[in-house]
Amino acid sequence: MPDRIDSLTGAFLTLTRDHWAHLARERHLSLTDATLAGLRALGDPLNLDRVRQIYLPLTELINLYINNTVALSGQSNAYLGLSERKTPFIIGIAGSVAVGKSTTARLLRELLSVDHRVELVTTDGFLYPNHVLAAKGLMDKKGFPQSYDQASLLRFIIDVKSGVPEVSIPVYSHLIYDIVPDRAITVRHPDVLIVEGLNVLQPSRARQGAMRPTVSDFFDFSVYVDAPEHAIKQWFLDRFRELRATAFTDPDSYFRQFAHIPDEQALQLASDIWDATNGPNLTRNIRPTRERAKVVIGKGPNHDVEWIRIRKV
Repeated sequence: MPDRIDSLTGAFLTLTRDHWAHLARERHLSLTDATLAGLRALGDPLNLDRVRQIYLPLTELINLYINNTVALSGQSNAYLGLSERKTPFIIGIAGSVAVGKSTTARLLRELLSVDHRVELVTTDGFLYPNHVLAAKGLMDKKGFPQSYDQASLLRFIIDVKSGVPEVSIPVYSHLIYDIVPDRAITVRHPDVLIVEGLNVLQPSRARQGAMRPTVSDFFDFSVYVDAPEHAIKQWFLDRFRELRATAFTDPDSYFRQFAHIPDEQALQLASDIWDATNGPNLTRNIRPTRERAKVVIGKGPNHDVEWIRIRKV
């Protein structure tokens, strides 16, 4: 079970995995093994049974929120005498590096696409380019809130929520570990937009004596993927080990230097990266936003989901 936070205990309902899995037992799952193989992250043992037990009920819950949000929007517009087009339903997905939030985001996009037109973006595209991070002295803080162009990210969310027909965002490459020059992704008025990133649930901060809007203010639903830190670090190291034999061998890879050094040295460097950057970011910035989510998915050391915590309506 998740650690208790006394001031918030009454605000959440915690369900066991068995209870949660029971909710969608009669629902049809159209996903295939081949499709799932293209969705799950490196080293993630996710299979169709786990999708059926965990992510199918989550999809059904989100569909309830979508349908009711659309209905409320229509009723409100009718009452106010407006005929505005419905705005996209926005879902935020947060969690640590290597915890599985990307797999969660891709799965939800696939499952929700049965009934809706869904777009998925990651906040990586709003990281400052490496040359900017270097000039700001933030290369060793990549992934921390201050390493993102928060103003551009907020403007993107507002534009999408406001119904702007086409909104373009930069492209980030994990291969070169940087923003790709002169490339963009265009989002074209989806029914549902999924926004995945480390710090998407960050609260607003006061600037010049006023509270400014923040990205999470525009979310209609949010998910935090959680696990014990020691487990997440091990998953990070496991993934790093696998990448050494695959992506890191690419001549264009930013991390190619890690592909040809002894295993022990490489894993020690990866552990140092976790201890210096990813671990502190999780502790200081990411995990403190967990209780702002609508749903918290709690994983055990083997990647299996053990509990679900839902904020009460």
